[in-house]
Amino acid sequence: MRFTDIPVETLATFRSGTVIPAHPLALDAARDLDERRQRALTRYYLDAGAGGLAVGVHTTQFAIRDVGLYRPVLELAAETVQSWATRPIFLVAGVAGRTDQALMEACTARDLGYHAALVSLAAFGDASEDEMLGHCRAIADELPVIGFYLQPAVGGVVLSRAFWERFAAIENVIGIKVAPFNRYRTLDVVHGVAAAGAQERISLYTGNDDHIVLDLTVPFRTAAGEARFVGGLLGHWSVWTRTAVEILERCRAVRSQDAAPVDLLALDSAVTDCNAAFFDVANDFRGVIAGCHEVLRRQGLLAGRWCLDPGEDLSPGQSAAIDRVYRLYPELADDAFVAENIDRWLA
Repeated sequence: MRFTDIPVETLATFRSGTVIPAHPLALDAARDLDERRQRALTRYYLDAGAGGLAVGVHTTQFAIRDVGLYRPVLELAAETVQSWATRPIFLVAGVAGRTDQALMEACTARDLGYHAALVSLAAFGDASEDEMLGHCRAIADELPVIGFYLQPAVGGVVLSRAFWERFAAIENVIGIKVAPFNRYRTLDVVHGVAAAGAQERISLYTGNDDHIVLDLTVPFRTAAGEARFVGGLLGHWSVWTRTAVEILERCRAVRSQDAAPVDLLALDSAVTDCNAAFFDVANDFRGVIAGCHEVLRRQGLLAGRWCLDPGEDLSPGQSAAIDRVYRLYPELADDAFVAENIDRWLA
């Protein structure tokens, strides 16, 4: 499948920039898939205004592959979008592992109607950049590709500016999720895409959870002209998603102005502070998935914060950290929106 095969309006949604939450996994107390709540989460994201969904990614838990849930979870999300959405929704499938496994996952996603593969290179930590580029080209032969610069703290690989220039030259690459949590490495991606002359084809999405608002607000100067992040593909946006949509709209609104309002610039650190609590930065991200689950549990969207790994839960002090950001930034929560609609989503 080539990117030219994606429906025009759907591709336009991705290219113009949108909110793409990284979809969590709803489990019951026995740690089995809770289809009712999984479907409710998808409905929540759609009604909140998200223009896409990323499924089978880190927030969905990579272990879904070990318990036979990769296809069922992707299929359930695609079916829910088809029955619930009233506008084009861009579907992203997380693709992981070495090439044989990643190709199987890309083909599964393509057959289920997904539009692009978000390619994790975490399994290539000991490989050369040439090997990683060969892997990406193989995936791109099956499905349009979104690159993923994952921070090393959670398994990512440090990649050179030359890598990103060569990656951007792959014809079926349509986007990059930039999530190294590092400004120097973020610049490597931006300038690599510019050097490849691929700015029109490749949309930049922030995954820098420590710098979301400024990534979406300020331009980057490159040798090929101005570059911008158009949207976000974020685990952070799996919670408080209605507010995330509003934040993206605020960032878009100031892009034509000479200066951004101070209150919008201040929002960058507020969102980062919330992310620190949800993602358990104090404990090297050990409670990152459980932290997002806890917010959704408090809202009633999840019945509990269970993960596939029984040992995975909130870190000591993490619940208190979430309490603190709820008190400090009540305007960033979307609890009222959830409360108004949750019965419909769970029906």
